[in-house]
Amino acid sequence: MPAKLRNVTSIALKLLEERGVVWLFDVGEATQHQILHTSIKPRRIEKIFITHLHGDHIYGLPGLLSSRSFQGGESEVTVYGPKGIKEYIEMSLSLSQTYLKYPLSIIEISEGIIFEDDQFIVEARLLEHGIPSYGYRIKEKDRPGTLHADKLIEAGVQPGPIFRQIKNGESITLEDGRVLDPNEFLGPEQKGRVVTILGDTRYCENALLLAKEADLLIHEATFSKGEETLAYDYFHSTTYQAADIARKADCKQLCLTHISSRYDRNDWRELVAEAKEIFPNTDIAEDFKEIHIPLR
Repeated sequence: MPAKLRNVTSIALKLLEERGVVWLFDVGEATQHQILHTSIKPRRIEKIFITHLHGDHIYGLPGLLSSRSFQGGESEVTVYGPKGIKEYIEMSLSLSQTYLKYPLSIIEISEGIIFEDDQFIVEARLLEHGIPSYGYRIKEKDRPGTLHADKLIEAGVQPGPIFRQIKNGESITLEDGRVLDPNEFLGPEQKGRVVTILGDTRYCENALLLAKEADLLIHEATFSKGEETLAYDYFHSTTYQAADIARKADCKQLCLTHISSRYDRNDWRELVAEAKEIFPNTDIAEDFKEIHIPLR
């Protein structure tokens, strides 16, 4: 349920520096309204990942897709989600006679690698919820180290195409016959970051696998500690359980989300304190909160 102090679920992964786009994870009711209060431009949304088909995670999707047409969105959008997401979107758009001005691709997923290019790998695994619910592991691929431009200039190479080729790890033969080894002009390889975003779930093994060594784990914590039986019965997790996953998976940071509307703002500090008993670097989601994920 939405509450006065927070809306239902939608998470934006801003990849503006990496690829000039935004990826959304779930699109709860009123997501497009909330976006108006942020710097996010709907036309920048490239991919949308749906964890499961409960209403608080998808009711905002048809409206967002529709409005994007009127907000300068012309590039293709790809929606990933469980079986049924294609029928939901197509039926909603058809019955409302909505015609998109951009290409829309809908991919119904199963477990495994669901997307990969030269920058990112996205893996999905089934969690434990009342209906099929997925968690997503977004891994940035390792990048070449920092280019030592001063060393190249000392070697007689001026800024230009050769700099780019060296940065890409290519060996270069100069006109005078010298061969430049890219390893001599690059710093240590930069390790890619990992973000794990889970759908609604009980405590389960797949959550642990997806979260392994993540820079940021976003894990639902619908209930407080001591409510493990209630959480199990309703296919959800507690603050303790989310923190235990983060600790066992050796994550760097945990953000609790999907907090039950039974808890008001005065309770949030206590919920964070509970999780910190197990995993100290814990925060809690609030509308419009931004979390920076530093380079490794």
